[in-house]
Amino acid sequence: MKAAVVHGVNDIRIEEYPTPKAGAGEVVVKTHVAGICATDIKTLLGLGLPKDLPTILGHEVVGEIAETGKGVSGFAVGDRVGVYPIAVCGKCRYCRQGRHNLCEAEFGLGHGIEGGFAEYVRLPREIVDIGGVVRLAEDLSFEDAVFAEPLSCTLAAARSCRLKKDDQVLIIGAGPMGLMHLKTAKYHGCEVMIADLIDKRLELAGKMGADHVINSGEKNLHDEVMRITAGRGADAVIISLGIPQVIEDNMKLTAKGGVCNIFGGPPPSEIKLDPRWLHYLEITLTGTFASTPADFRECLELIHNKSIIVSDLLSHTFTVDSFLDAVEKAKNQEMVRGIVTFT
Repeated sequence: MKAAVVHGVNDIRIEEYPTPKAGAGEVVVKTHVAGICATDIKTLLGLGLPKDLPTILGHEVVGEIAETGKGVSGFAVGDRVGVYPIAVCGKCRYCRQGRHNLCEAEFGLGHGIEGGFAEYVRLPREIVDIGGVVRLAEDLSFEDAVFAEPLSCTLAAARSCRLKKDDQVLIIGAGPMGLMHLKTAKYHGCEVMIADLIDKRLELAGKMGADHVINSGEKNLHDEVMRITAGRGADAVIISLGIPQVIEDNMKLTAKGGVCNIFGGPPPSEIKLDPRWLHYLEITLTGTFASTPADFRECLELIHNKSIIVSDLLSHTFTVDSFLDAVEKAKNQEMVRGIVTFT
């Protein structure tokens, strides 16, 4: 099969790769669309690069069943499916609590096993058994369905932030994930402020329903947030950037009793924090890593019934042959969200 194969830092090659076979309890999916995530780009640049190389990245995958292994029931060749990309044990303390993304034995597509930037992808028993292979509605396009995985991460963050109607939410960063946080917060009925340094991103956020867009390079973000919230601060601050100084500077914009969510994955680092801020203001400081299978399934339904529109997030479409161009555009922040098609 043809695949985008990672051989090392900044070394990705389009080449033939062994086509996977389904073992017992496993499924092989013929990839129709794979989403390009910022995590993939960071990995290519050396942040969390897998030890076992060469390998294939890509964890946002939709397609059709190509093969089912012994013991797999409920699926037939040709079924259209979306894929929850984390393989979990289903037995540890966290899995029993429904917090599968924190599984003590988790691995997944693009980290531990080959991912979806290939014509075919093998899904291990752990993904199949947890209900991570989800049949798609016939009228749900692959191009929309591929957004369920990243959107499910913002849905998980909304749960951590306890979002509810009329909450005032501040999103730091209007990149693709920031825009999905915006859509998720608006779905919950929130008033949304979103901050970024790039006017083009803020303009798009405004078109997608942001109530307040703030260029934090031109205006004092603290003053703007306090003006909008009558001096209280935001009920939830979602920091969709993994930059330690940005985290440290902006978590203080959280209102009393509010939640600050560190969503963007930061590098190993430290930030300064006055514990009195947490204590006297009863702030909840948390983070969000990935999502659960239930979040993924819910987002497929939200997209299908158009409760959350995702089609306006898609800015670029590539093939596996033009994948290197996709990587460069992602590195240079030239696209909102890109996908790779295999049909």
